[in-house]
Amino acid sequence: MIRLYGKVEQSVMDEKILQEAVEEQGPKEEAGQISKEEGISFNAVLQLRLEYKNILKIEHLWEFTSLTKLQLNNNLIQKIEGLANLTNIKWLDLSFNNIEKIEGLETLTKLEDLTFYNNRISCIENMDTLNNLTFFAIGNNCLGQLDNVIYLRRFKNLHTLNLAGNPLAQEANYKLFIAAYLSDLAYLDYRLLNGETKKQAFAKYQYAIEEIRHNELQTLKATEAEQKRQEELQQHKDAFVEYLNGSQLFDSMVAQDPEAQKLNQLPGVADLLLTFKPQLVGLCIQMFESGFAEQKLREAEVKAFLEVLQEAVREKQQRSAQLVSDFEKHRKKRILELKQVEDAAKQEAQVNQYMADIKTLCDSCLLLELQLVDQMEEIIKDFERNITDMIGSFIETVQGLYLFHTIGHSNLYYAPAPLCRDLENHLHEEIKDIAMATLEKVAKNEVEDDLPDDVRALFVDKETIMNAVGASHDSHMLRIDNREDKLVTRINAWIMNLIKKIQDEEVWRNRKCISEIQYFIQHLRNQLEEVLHHE
Repeated sequence: MIRLYGKVEQSVMDEKILQEAVEEQGPKEEAGQISKEEGISFNAVLQLRLEYKNILKIEHLWEFTSLTKLQLNNNLIQKIEGLANLTNIKWLDLSFNNIEKIEGLETLTKLEDLTFYNNRISCIENMDTLNNLTFFAIGNNCLGQLDNVIYLRRFKNLHTLNLAGNPLAQEANYKLFIAAYLSDLAYLDYRLLNGETKKQAFAKYQYAIEEIRHNELQTLKATEAEQKRQEELQQHKDAFVEYLNGSQLFDSMVAQDPEAQKLNQLPGVADLLLTFKPQLVGLCIQMFESGFAEQKLREAEVKAFLEVLQEAVREKQQRSAQLVSDFEKHRKKRILELKQVEDAAKQEAQVNQYMADIKTLCDSCLLLELQLVDQMEEIIKDFERNITDMIGSFIETVQGLYLFHTIGHSNLYYAPAPLCRDLENHLHEEIKDIAMATLEKVAKNEVEDDLPDDVRALFVDKETIMNAVGASHDSHMLRIDNREDKLVTRINAWIMNLIKKIQDEEVWRNRKCISEIQYFIQHLRNQLEEVLHHE
């Protein structure tokens, strides 16, 4: 599995060697000459052969984004790298190199056929994202542990595997082990795994296989549950109300309160918290539900805006296409007439008229684009105004829930509902009263329940216990303030980024359109120049 190289000249995978490889594999004769003169764009190349070139390092392949097949076999490559942009690749051959570790394949998710034959690899690893793998050849390497092959169970489409020439292939139960643990495999070392072999393999490893299937099922369930949780969390973040659908705010207030453990042991405080918690959680859930409702409205607003935007562009494109179509109807006839005119003065007049028509076409297309730019500016302004109003309304709702709120229906209004800060202020006053009452009892030695030493230490004087109660209250208010600030800051940042993205995309669209018009007009002028030149 180790290749020995004499004194060979190592090659650098540079622009030159890549260009030569592309030209070598491109069309031949006249078509090849034309391609060579015009140049072949690397991002249009689908297959690339770079074998037997003594390449030491994989590099400069970032432009080959359309590549589906890459042959790098029979080189001097030591490390798998430089392949991150080849996201469309399906066939990769790295056989007959000096590779010691499988790595650098994370982005090649479409890979189906992978060959590492005759390298120095000792472990099958770092292939988790290759879910489409069907063919894997890693024979003549340094794989020594049969258990390592179990890693390949994750590839449900794998039907052909080559491990021959590795130390593990010398194990007595090699074939049965592979057939048992990779039960969907059709070919091992290019030989069919028949039904009898698979039957014997399952009988031999039945209990181990059942255990691993059970573990895989549990892992799958856990993975799916975590994935679902992350998806839901992302939805909550998109609505700016993450962690407001439960007791998370209350839990954080308690967990980050330096005095909570002591004050909660005062008589009556636990009962206060039993009332405080569901009220605070209820307010959080109101914010959560409001946030989700507003998110639906924002999504509908954005969708409607994009539809109007696309319709405006589509209408302008149709009108531009009609202008070009009308011009094209007469262009070929005029070019033919120019070729046939022998009188120089008449030809000059026709050329001048043709150039004037080209300018008219250009001016008309540019005018349509200018009108569209004005229209788009108004559409974007209307959208910005609408979405800003929606965001403002949502922020007012959230801040109202954080501050105070009056419950009402029609013309009937009831007492103010205690909201986040009101609830905390009320809790603070209640705990302060309990603390003062307890301080008096401690002074008179009338405390009925034994207080832990660290709690009793708070009651050495009024200042100490009031400082503890105040610190607890400040900590709670800080958590509430931070959560409100986070929501408001993030939603304001969202709208700023959204508007900027829309404006940037419109600038890019406009520049691209102007460039296309200029290119097309220049193309028409070049055609005319060619006709006149041949004349």
